[in-house]
Amino acid sequence: MVEIETLKFALKTFANLDQDDFKLSSSFWYTKSYKKGEYYNKYKSVCQYLGFITDGVFRSYIIDEKTGEEKNIFLYTTHGFVVTFKSFINQIPCDYHTQALTDSSVIYICITDLLDLYKKSHKWECFGRLLAQEAFNVAIERTEGFLFKTPEERYLDLLKHHPHIFNSIQQYHISSYLGIQAPSLSRIRKRLSGKN
Repeated sequence: MVEIETLKFALKTFANLDQDDFKLSSSFWYTKSYKKGEYYNKYKSVCQYLGFITDGVFRSYIIDEKTGEEKNIFLYTTHGFVVTFKSFINQIPCDYHTQALTDSSVIYICITDLLDLYKKSHKWECFGRLLAQEAFNVAIERTEGFLFKTPEERYLDLLKHHPHIFNSIQQYHISSYLGIQAPSLSRIRKRLSGKN
């Protein structure tokens, strides 16, 4: 199965998990397909699964209580992990929705199986630590991006980390993620294309 080989490669690259390490987990992984608009995890539900995206794009978003506007806070793309991390680790209700923005495919593992792996293997325990560090870094980069970077710099960061996302999802999702209006995104893209 191509998806499993892709997952093995990703785990090796991310946390140096080798063939024997992966064998410990092989019976714990499952596959699921999501239609565009389908939820990976809903607001106020507890996230039970860590997913590895083999194809597609997901978003985490909140709904502004005053305006009813949806605001994208995280984007997850092919060959990356999708998880509502605080909910997953602490097994508490999630503060936002996580939804497929395209038809997508995921290989996932349940929290109870992952915790079991942590007990059995130092390498898997290390994976958990690296995953936590990655989630922390993503959250901090998002926060600092809004504090210290211009919309254009945030756009360039998105382009760097998710270069194919612009061809996969609607522009208003990107402008929402960047914290700008759609016309501002158009101006940024036009200005940058003029520089090339």
